[in-house]
Amino acid sequence: MSQPDARPAVERFHATNGRASGYLGLAVGVAVLALAIAGWSTGRALGVAILAVLGLLLVWVVMLRPAMWATERDLVVRGMYRTDSVPLASIDKVAVGQVTAVTAGDQRFLSPVVGYTARQTIKQRAAKAPSSSSAAASAADTYQVFVEERITHLAREARELYGDDGSVARRTYAWPELVGTGVLLLAFLVWLLAF
Repeated sequence: MSQPDARPAVERFHATNGRASGYLGLAVGVAVLALAIAGWSTGRALGVAILAVLGLLLVWVVMLRPAMWATERDLVVRGMYRTDSVPLASIDKVAVGQVTAVTAGDQRFLSPVVGYTARQTIKQRAAKAPSSSSAAASAADTYQVFVEERITHLAREARELYGDDGSVARRTYAWPELVGTGVLLLAFLVWLLAF
């Protein structure tokens, strides 16, 4: 679970997707695992233990692992099973909806870290209606707009400092998470067939 880019983060963008539910999921998973271990047998308790560990891993992968930060030259978008390092100078467009979408050349990178909730999206649509008199949101209004403007600013700044050198995004995979998910799914299938 190491960072693919050893450069220090210039800016980290905190999650707007409710990490508290991820931590709650971990707590519930640990409690279920503890109960399965307490009633240990090769029957039902083993299957519950395997599912609890798989659940813990999936809560980590889906809710807690995704992150987004900027280094001096790259925007690092860490998803569930992969991490993309997008050169800031190559970023053409940033849009924040329910997820953050970053376009660099002909590639599009999505991050669930910063986004609007369904409720915020409905409010925005109502505000954009022709009969509405409210002004468009600014960076002072919402964190999502700030992130969109900040990444755009960092990209512009990187193009001015380094120019667009034609570098492409680098992708690394989260092998421990991928292997762990596969092994636990296989273990559960073996348990289902054997017991």
